[in-house]
Amino acid sequence: MKNNFDINTIVRANVKVLKPYSSARDEFEDFNTADMTFLDANENPFENGVNRYPDPQQKSVKAILAKQKNVKLNQILLGNGSDEVLDLLFRAFCEPNKDNVITLPPTYGMYGVLANINAVENKEVLLSEDFQPQIEKIMAAVNENTKIIFLCSPNNPTGNSFSDESIAYLLQNFKGLIVIDEAYIDFSQKESWINELDEYPNLIITQTLSKAYGLAGIRLGICYGSTEVISVLNKIKPPYNVNELSQKRALERLDYSEKIKNEITSIVEQRENLLKVLLNINFVDKIYPTEANFILIKVDDANKRYNDLINKGIVIRNRTTQPLCDNCLRLTVGTEVENNKLIEALKEI
Repeated sequence: MKNNFDINTIVRANVKVLKPYSSARDEFEDFNTADMTFLDANENPFENGVNRYPDPQQKSVKAILAKQKNVKLNQILLGNGSDEVLDLLFRAFCEPNKDNVITLPPTYGMYGVLANINAVENKEVLLSEDFQPQIEKIMAAVNENTKIIFLCSPNNPTGNSFSDESIAYLLQNFKGLIVIDEAYIDFSQKESWINELDEYPNLIITQTLSKAYGLAGIRLGICYGSTEVISVLNKIKPPYNVNELSQKRALERLDYSEKIKNEITSIVEQRENLLKVLLNINFVDKIYPTEANFILIKVDDANKRYNDLINKGIVIRNRTTQPLCDNCLRLTVGTEVENNKLIEALKEI
């Protein structure tokens, strides 16, 4: 069942009439042509590899992603990390001091932070005890000013994926945008919702090169959506939001697909090994199912065990302050050497 979604009903009024900034390189389509002389952007003319402004539309990176993900170039937006992509969504579709979004704690904390920064109400609807969306409560929280529902699947910090049925129901029945944050999808057996982009015009997928691709340091976030949604976001994004060095490093890494697959396989294998070991740690009360590169565990005293590990030189994440995560710790899956160090420390304390 398709959703009768009309993007014009949710774009901010000022964004609709906004004339975007046109950079020098936006005005000249073939700016990489070798025989052109560029005297348009007030750059330093002495070549050093980064004296020219970067491609504002990151076409080379998008071309690889489009081929790998089987989407069109104009269905992709790249950002300075996923946080910039998420912020652009607030700025394009949510009217400050009027509109609201819905988040499902425990979840990624930046959704709420960005809502506060943009003066947008954040309606929190807790996940169920097994960390699944409570559809009836979500739909009951929706009103005429609800513009976005954020779904993190696999979810951070819980590690589990949301049911396809729940996500499909929201896509079909909510008249605003559904943002599915798939930062950890590469570690899951589930298919990405990117395959459903043409089916649901209100679907937005965010992914990242920070996790499975091992490029957290270059800060490159990815947004996939309808051409209409991406067009709106392009109107308000900074002209040169992804720098030249990040684009070059992304191109290099994306070319090594087999190496990336091997690293993902190793992380998943190490995750399964860790899960087996955790079963025999006496202060671990519960191990939650995970499809990510981390494991959420419930322990006897999260603050104590966090400090125990810090004292042994191991940093994990204490999530005990999060809803439904009382006395919970989140363990990132590292290399075999790092995981063995963690296992030894767990056994000693």
